[in-house]
Amino acid sequence: MNDWNPRTKLVHSGSRRSQYGEMAEAIYLTQGFAYPDAATAERRFIESGEDEFIYARYGNPTVAVFEDRIAALEGCEAAFATASGMAAVNGALFSMLKAGDHVVSAKALFGSCLYIVETLLPRFGVEVTFVEGTDLDQWRDAVRDDTTLVFFESLSNPTLEVIDVAAVAEIAHAKGAQVVVDNVFATPIFMRAFDLGADVVIYSATKHIDGQGRCLGGVVLGTEAYIRGTLEPYLKHTGGAMSPFNAWVMLNGLQTLDLRCRAQAESASRLADALAGHDAVTRVLYPGRSDHPQHGVSSRQMSSGGTMIAIEVAGGQAGAFRFLDALHVFLISNNLGDAKSIVTHPRTTTHQRLTEEQRLALGITPGTVRLSIGLEDVADLEADLLSALDTI
Repeated sequence: MNDWNPRTKLVHSGSRRSQYGEMAEAIYLTQGFAYPDAATAERRFIESGEDEFIYARYGNPTVAVFEDRIAALEGCEAAFATASGMAAVNGALFSMLKAGDHVVSAKALFGSCLYIVETLLPRFGVEVTFVEGTDLDQWRDAVRDDTTLVFFESLSNPTLEVIDVAAVAEIAHAKGAQVVVDNVFATPIFMRAFDLGADVVIYSATKHIDGQGRCLGGVVLGTEAYIRGTLEPYLKHTGGAMSPFNAWVMLNGLQTLDLRCRAQAESASRLADALAGHDAVTRVLYPGRSDHPQHGVSSRQMSSGGTMIAIEVAGGQAGAFRFLDALHVFLISNNLGDAKSIVTHPRTTTHQRLTEEQRLALGITPGTVRLSIGLEDVADLEADLLSALDTI
């Protein structure tokens, strides 16, 4: 199984078939499990064996298949599935930290991630130092001998900064710090974060893994010792577990993840080039283009430019709103990684709680627009975008 290629792993890894030999993964839609006798119940609460379950908050057969399958894809030892992507971020960070610890984080984070790092961690006595994620000298200056972990998005939301994972990992590991990477924009298809030095990798499964806008979910991946000994106790007792039904949906999403991501990225590359030639677009940010500020880093650590594009349209917020309202194929929403193409205005939605000074420091201007490219015909997407831009 370890020798299988990614597409094969996404279809078969971690399968658990019942005595009926079902082809499709079974949904074990149960919150509890019965024991044959009292002694078995006692033993299982002390130490559960493989394929022995106690309570859905602790684990479930359907959820376990999802965890094993994505761990096989990532090439790591273990995974724990969570109720949402933010439950994964919260669980990964809080399970590793205590009062008095020091964290170094990139400034460019999704709004909810920033809330955890900037507001919640200091409230519980964790010191946080923020750096420009693309500036390795800032990482070197900020990481100390007592730094517990570093945290960043490998590809930032929404301005698509590409952080040199291998270089930051080398800096962190030299000081004994752990490297925690949110890899959701890069996807497990286009970046192998563990190979680049990450110790813990986080995904919002709500995005590309589901891929069809149906369910919330998240997953944290790492070593067996970390997942079972550090993360699992925290999540078991704080309640951030994934539901069996959502795990079943995610399993079906995994089967087509590679095919979807590659088709979406191919379209994104073409659309980024088309947008760069329009007079109403003052800036295009796409890691696959040579004019992206971190194109060299992206080329080294990603096998594609990805499925996301950020643009700045003329006319500020009024121009952005006119553009969004003129689109017909693209849908205005705040999700991403969907089969349907989505357009987002970060300043007034995903990053609205930030101050204007914070947004501008992250490169989020009134005219910034984030595009998540779906599976529609690329000619229709291009026509939709260019027609809407003509209204500005």
